[in-house]
This record gives sequence, structure tokens and C-alpha cells, in this order.
Amino acid sequence: MDIAPSPDRAQLTFRDATEADVPVLVQLIQSAYRGDSSRAGWTTEADILQGQRTDADGVREVVTAPSGRLLVAERDGEPVACCQLEHRGKAAYFGMFAVKPGLQGAGLGKVIIAEAERIVRESWGATEMHMTVISVREELIAWYERRGYRRTGELTPFPYGDERFGIPQRDDLAFELLVKEL
Repeated sequence: MDIAPSPDRAQLTFRDATEADVPVLVQLIQSAYRGDSSRAGWTTEADILQGQRTDADGVREVVTAPSGRLLVAERDGEPVACCQLEHRGKAAYFGMFAVKPGLQGAGLGKVIIAEAERIVRESWGATEMHMTVISVREELIAWYERRGYRRTGELTPFPYGDERFGIPQRDDLAFELLVKEL
């Protein structure tokens, strides 16, 4: 695996996604988590879930939600990462986070999450960021813990039987709430 150059905040531009971005963002999200392309990065879920990670309707719903936005990070006009930000009172929800697999592991994710936290603090006055992570994703949870997130132990069931979220390869999946004070 080639190591991508260290990300520079100045090399990235951030903007809100539009409906025209939906096909490209579905592909970006899918490539970061599922299938063989996801194995180029370290965030792959290919061993625990098969099938789709999201679809056009799911991405469009986030793009058009009145309480949030889908933030796109671009380098040279190409989307290289995205994340969902949803306003939930004093908290913001962080989800649908994807970094292009070939760029993972070089610090780009740190830049994206820091920008997301800055945006929700400044735009919404959020004092906490919430996210849910599949509880068996220990390496990913550890990455978030190094960014200041803490495990809460609050679990919600994985939607078994709903193939919009993938086809589970294990019977012990659940989402755990992680929280960071901003």
C-alpha cells in the first residue's frame, strides 16, 4: 500500500454536498467500507458486512435534511472525503464519514473530523459531538478515542434483515454511542 502524502488543510476545500453530488458520494462511501476496493484502506467493514453501505436515497436524505448537512472535502476539485453533520440541540451527530481508501492512514481523517467539530461549534453552538460505531470495530473505536471520543456503553441493535445497511456476516453486531465534549 502506498502511503499518501501528509494532508495539508490548505490543500483541501470544504463545501456542502448538493443533490448533484449524490452518485459520486455513494461511490466514495461504498469504496471506503465495502467490497475489495475498501481493503486498500483500513476502515473496511468487508469482513463483517457485505452488500451496500448506503444508497442514493440514503445519501440524498442526508443532503436534503433541514437539520443537517453532508460536508464534502475536495482536493483539486475531486471529492476525497465526506461526513454527515446533524444538529440535535446542544449536540451534533457525526456520521456517514468516508475517506477515499488510497488516502487513508495519512492523517486526512484527523483534518476532516477537526473541521467538522469546528463547524458544529461555530454554526450551531454544539457542545458535544455524538456518533455511533459498530461495537466490534475496536481499531476504529480506538482511533476515535485518540481524537477525544469516549465510549458510552449505550448500544442500539444493528438492523438485521434490512439490506439497505448491508448483509451481516456475524450475529453480534450493534452500534455503540461515542461522545466528545466540544
